[in-house]
Amino acid sequence: MTDSHKPDDELAGTEQPFVSHLIELRDRLVRAAIAVAVCFGVLALYPGPSMLYDLLAAPMIANLPAGSTMIATNVISPFLVPLKITLMAAFLIALPVVLYQVWAFVAPGLYSHEKKLVMPLVVSSTLLFFVGVAFCYFFVFGQVFKFIQSFAPKSITAAPDIEAYLSFVMSMFIAFGAAFEVPVVVVVLARMGIVTVEKLREFRGYFIVVAFIIAAVITPPDVVSQLALAIPMCLLYEVGIWASGFFIRYSKAPDSATDQP
Repeated sequence: MTDSHKPDDELAGTEQPFVSHLIELRDRLVRAAIAVAVCFGVLALYPGPSMLYDLLAAPMIANLPAGSTMIATNVISPFLVPLKITLMAAFLIALPVVLYQVWAFVAPGLYSHEKKLVMPLVVSSTLLFFVGVAFCYFFVFGQVFKFIQSFAPKSITAAPDIEAYLSFVMSMFIAFGAAFEVPVVVVVLARMGIVTVEKLREFRGYFIVVAFIIAAVITPPDVVSQLALAIPMCLLYEVGIWASGFFIRYSKAPDSATDQP
């Protein structure tokens, strides 16, 4: 039997495209890592890890009794914790570049109407995450620490550990940053057809209950932080319902077959 009669290999020619995708993925990851490293280097020079930690600790220090300071119970904590904060700040600053690299990697495989949906969602999710972190730092921390210190007995001298404080701050930043993504989640669910806008409106009352349950689970056991998380989630849910109708019309697939990746 000659070669012309051999059945076609279904995997023929797929190895090279797969390798090229892996190479492109590696390049995108390297560029994202370089962006984070550059931001880390700049922040390490100015304002420096120590000043960044002082800035992060400012809401707590402002609500401690006069003369009280934070402590380090681990030998290397005064060195390691400021570096962790610098890395966290560098990642947040470089986040637009990181998300752009993700977008640039997946965009060639999307149709034009899908690109109309993805790019606005990438931008809006980034901005909403930053808004959530800023809201937590500038408003929630001050109110929560003031509320907690108001219940502290006079016989106790508050001296929080810097590693415990960093862990608390990270968990709160992630919680509020993720909670502020509610409109993005609502838009994606509606655009994928999992739920309709009408169903989202009907679910409004249930979501209020869910929001308060989530706030009670992921925030400290105080009323201030729970309300500060649950109320914005409810408001952002309404924003997501409004945005869903707009995005569904904006990213609707065309009837013709001219829409190409």
